[in-house]
Amino acid sequence: MTDASENQGSNADGKVGVVIVAAGRGARAGQVDGPKQYQRIGGRAVIAHTLERFLSHPGVGPVVVVIHADDRELFERAAGADAGRVVAVTGGPSRQASVRLGLLALREQAPAKVLVHDAVRPFVDAGLIDRTIEAISERQGALPALPVADTLKRESATGMIEETVSRAGLHAAQTPQGFPFLPLLAAHEKAHHLGKAEFTDDAAIAEWAHIPVKIVAGSPDNVKLTWARDIAMADQRLSSAPPRFPDIRTGNGYDVHAFEPGDHVTLCGVTIPYTQKLSGHSDADVGLHALTDALLATCGAGDIGTHFPPSDPQWKGAASKIFVEHAAKLVRERGGRIANADVTLICEAPRVGPHRAAMTAALSSMLGIAPERISIKATTNEKLGFVGRGEGIAAIATASVVYPGDVPA
Repeated sequence: MTDASENQGSNADGKVGVVIVAAGRGARAGQVDGPKQYQRIGGRAVIAHTLERFLSHPGVGPVVVVIHADDRELFERAAGADAGRVVAVTGGPSRQASVRLGLLALREQAPAKVLVHDAVRPFVDAGLIDRTIEAISERQGALPALPVADTLKRESATGMIEETVSRAGLHAAQTPQGFPFLPLLAAHEKAHHLGKAEFTDDAAIAEWAHIPVKIVAGSPDNVKLTWARDIAMADQRLSSAPPRFPDIRTGNGYDVHAFEPGDHVTLCGVTIPYTQKLSGHSDADVGLHALTDALLATCGAGDIGTHFPPSDPQWKGAASKIFVEHAAKLVRERGGRIANADVTLICEAPRVGPHRAAMTAALSSMLGIAPERISIKATTNEKLGFVGRGEGIAAIATASVVYPGDVPA
């Protein structure tokens, strides 16, 4: 288990920091295997399932787990190999105090964004994490929540119904709650120094500190395990579920453009000086056009011509990164996470090798994924066909995307 004093790395990769709150006693759920975050569901501790959801997410960077002073051995045993991948710190007397200590443990890394999550919500999914991260900005937090469906009653001091409360605009808050890191830390520090300890979640602290918080769609599956019955139902859910496979989809794209008189070509977002240019209504970036089709194919969203018809004059000379970013946005709106992008450029010239690093960086920015998840290759056509005769360039692209939910075995 990494000690809080050790540096877990910088925030140069732009990944999101996470604080998982696991310092509670959870008496309402019983103490069969210790506090509820350490009770077993599906053969493993609740907290082990929660850690797995975040540590496997490509957008997550440093993770801090806030534990009770008496639970260090319990945590190490429950987390197993994952204990060495996180920073564990001792919590305070309340959830609010524990979150503050978790944020302080992230201060050296200072990620731009941070998620705060309850350890006893083990069914949080990647789509929910993605939605929350995407809604965070420099000045705005994000709260996953579900509209209240039940009729609400206010009880009087005598135990009778005092009034029916309108549920219009009411939501049940979930976690992870996401915020710009430094403003949230500053709000916690201010509340601590003023002795204000009544906040029940971080959205409440943000509201007090005048940090706007956007509501994003929560998930009915993202339940908080509070009672012994919740633990039993979660165990049954995991133990009786049939084998399932992740919903991973692969899309392919192909494009070709002919040469015409000019002085440069644009390939995978990079301008390369050349004796000709590619003919097309936009900038004719054959690599990005193929990649756009590959991304759209993973969610059945048609092809590039569906969204950007060449007959539309607004796309004349347009940068093809617009097309790729649009396709990536459609994928994310459907809950997809881009796992890999592979582009093969087929041409006799110009040479692609000297520009591969710049192309990879350009695609990494467009897709919002790490460079190691991107492959750009080039090959000739061995002097055969129109490509071999130097009349144009072709491209083949493949994209792999992970979507929410599982496919039955």
